[in-house]
Parts: sequence; C-alpha cells; structure tokens
Amino acid sequence: MTISLERTDRIEMALPGELTLDDLFDRLERMPVPEGYKVEIVEGNVFMTPQRDVHWQTIRRILWALEDHFGRQAKLLSDVRIDFPGDRNGFCPDMLKLADNAKTENGRWRYQDVEFVAEVVSKGTGMNDYDPKKHAYADAGVPVYLIADPYTGRCRVFSHPQDGEYKRDLTVTYGESINLTDTPLGMTLSTADFPRD
Repeated sequence: MTISLERTDRIEMALPGELTLDDLFDRLERMPVPEGYKVEIVEGNVFMTPQRDVHWQTIRRILWALEDHFGRQAKLLSDVRIDFPGDRNGFCPDMLKLADNAKTENGRWRYQDVEFVAEVVSKGTGMNDYDPKKHAYADAGVPVYLIADPYTGRCRVFSHPQDGEYKRDLTVTYGESINLTDTPLGMTLSTADFPRD
C-alpha cells in the first residue's frame, strides 16, 4: 500500500515540502498501522508492506550467514530506520550490517556507517528496491547492496559504488553462491536455502 504525501483526502498531512522525515515518522507512529506491516518512506512516499513468511525466512538466512562470518557481536539490524541521501528517504532495510565503529547521531544510525544492505522483494514495492533505493544506497556509498527476489529466484548484487553509481551488477540464480570476497564483507554468501514464492 502506498500513501502519497500529496493526497490529503484521508490523512491529514501538509504539502510534501513542509514536513521533515521526523515529522512524517511521528505522524506514522500515531496511525493504526496493521500488525505485521513494515512502514518506510521512499522519496517522500509512505509504503506499508505486509511481511510474509518467505520474506522473513530469506532475511533469517542472510542474518545467519553474516553472523557465521562476523560473529554474534556484529552490528546487524533489520527493519530499523536509517535516513539515506535523496528527497526524504527514511528506509528500514530488511537487513544491514554496520561498521564495527558505527555510532549513532541524534539517536539514529548514520548511513555513512552502512557496509551492506539486503532487501527482499515484496510484490507491491519491488520497484523501490530496484530503482530509488538502489540510487540512494549508491549515493550513500553503501559498498554492497543485495536484492533477493523470491518471485524470480534470483539475487542482484550491486557493489563498488563510485560517484553515486554502482560499478558492478551481478545476477545470481538461487542455489549459487555470491562471491563478496573483494568487498568489505570479505565473504561468500550461499543462496542454496533461499525460499521461493
């Protein structure tokens, strides 16, 4: 479900240029968001996405692989708001890894400390993963961005950001391993157990 900030017929909101991300999230916290939905703001638009079992099972497998490689003390987060470059981008990535020395600023993690982001495609918001989020992550200099798509059974991996663009784009079919040894992750990620939808 998408709620455009330019619509005011159901939700009392000001024009897009008048609200900060903090204002928007404050208002969203007061809304009756259905249980099991993830809420984030992409380019000033509010998206509410139901979390499905396949979605969570994929996130868990990525989490386990990162914990196996980096240990349980690694700074790994899921569905935590981080503000990224661009026009009001308050993303809640499905999975991310922060640098060991990452610090919060004003109570929030900084995008400059993000080393890895994984998004699992949902039917209604997959276009965000492949377009505005990819651009925002590249602008932020996120070294590795993984999109897992349970509908196609493929992963897209973007890496080596430079000047706001990813220089490498790799497509891997579920079942294959993703070689990330030449990135800050320094690991290989298996997709053998990624569930399909």
